[in-house]
Amino acid sequence: MISLANAPLLLNGRDHHLPTKRRTPFTVRPSSSLQEIDKSPTTAEDSKLRSELCALVPFPPIKAAKRVVLVRHGQSTWNEEGRIQGSSNFSVLTKKGEAQAETSRQMLIDDSFDICFSSPLIRSKRTAEIIWGTREDEIITDSDLREIDLYSFQGLLKHEGKAKFGPAFRQWQVDAANFNIDGHYPVRELWGRARNCWTKILAHESKSVLVVAHNAVNQALVATAIGLGTEYFRILLQSNCGVSVLDFIPHPDGGSPLICLNRLNQTPGSPVATGSSAGRRTSRRIILVCQGSTQDSEATVSKLGDQQMNMLGVIQAQKTAELLLDLKVSTIISSPNNASAQTATIISQVQEAADCLGADCVPRYVEMKNIPDLDVAEIFQPSTKDTTDISYLLPGWLNGLDDTVTSALRERSGQAWHSLLTELSDESEEEKIVVAVAHPVAHIALIGHCLNLTEEWLGSFHLDAGSISVVDFPDGPTGRGIIRCINYTAHLGRWSIPITRSTVDDDSF
Repeated sequence: MISLANAPLLLNGRDHHLPTKRRTPFTVRPSSSLQEIDKSPTTAEDSKLRSELCALVPFPPIKAAKRVVLVRHGQSTWNEEGRIQGSSNFSVLTKKGEAQAETSRQMLIDDSFDICFSSPLIRSKRTAEIIWGTREDEIITDSDLREIDLYSFQGLLKHEGKAKFGPAFRQWQVDAANFNIDGHYPVRELWGRARNCWTKILAHESKSVLVVAHNAVNQALVATAIGLGTEYFRILLQSNCGVSVLDFIPHPDGGSPLICLNRLNQTPGSPVATGSSAGRRTSRRIILVCQGSTQDSEATVSKLGDQQMNMLGVIQAQKTAELLLDLKVSTIISSPNNASAQTATIISQVQEAADCLGADCVPRYVEMKNIPDLDVAEIFQPSTKDTTDISYLLPGWLNGLDDTVTSALRERSGQAWHSLLTELSDESEEEKIVVAVAHPVAHIALIGHCLNLTEEWLGSFHLDAGSISVVDFPDGPTGRGIIRCINYTAHLGRWSIPITRSTVDDDSF
């Protein structure tokens, strides 16, 4: 049975209820890989991570819902040079960085922010000024939003850091959470600062907040908001002018708010363009494509079953196919339900017409597969009598599911994740891109497996129909997955999901 608390919200003019299941301390491990599926961490590792999580102090309660939009600054002169910036204040935005900030301004121009917080560093403050535009309210600078303090590393080119510091630089690359320099643990200090930032941001009486800061500190803000420790540093990518969105929802009991990551790293440029993940090139990638919108206009759990796409869903699938056209997709793996199969077919047809469309010089062949484990609708069907009015458009709605439902969802999606990693491990191709098409609920569960999170975290993520999420594997499928973006919708054009407009009625959310 799905039990939800009596805290009504309005969605499309109807009463809905907010999930209230509290999290309890549990173990989090590094992001899931093919190797880790068959080998659990040692007791010492479990104990260490559990202790770190249990030490987290709950967030202060809030009276009204709050949406926070995080933006990383545009490209700086030191970004361009490959110089280690840290919290130094010598670099400024390049022309490209100014253009990126202007693109972000256009992306957010119609959004009504109540307040803007910014790092005091020049590159971030200038980005904030461009995005903030002609708004009259003053930008608030906070030194806790400065970039990570890297002490003696700051100002060095990366090859200089490697030559001068040797083992310490290597540890910074492969084990940043335990990296020590000049008697400091920079990542641990950063996580503490991020917690302080959230206390101040949540204390401000505002519903819509813009925060402009830096790569590492934005990673820490996202991670600390949803309860992830320092071992997740460099796992949640933040590109120049990438936008991430977090929803904070009042708890009916007055405790720590429910928190949902609505979007991660929506960038001015394409999220699938060739590039690095956490500074490393990758030849293995999984792209999670959410099926197009269906004929269930109310998006209720009771109608989560096999549905045809509506016209909007067809357009979303076509837009996604166009976005992926510049990639040579190896395999498309789909849930067998109608909407997913339709979406997968449209992507396949466009891929195989790449030569006719001018994206490739020769025809492509894309292998199509169905995985029943990607179809999670039947998990919810026994409880449909209790979920008639529950919409999966609500942020954090998965928090309220009964434990038996979330356990079944995690188990089934775990089998699907293993199948995706197995497909990715095929070494017959130098580069391997696997596209998985399913309902947003299935992909939320897959993201949980990528991060190796337990089912208590399912409500911490939100995905929209037609969105894509990208996971790179720079160390191959046996290594950690780097999440390039979550719930990217900019490719949908006029049908994209606005950054700051909640799916829930503003007066009630």
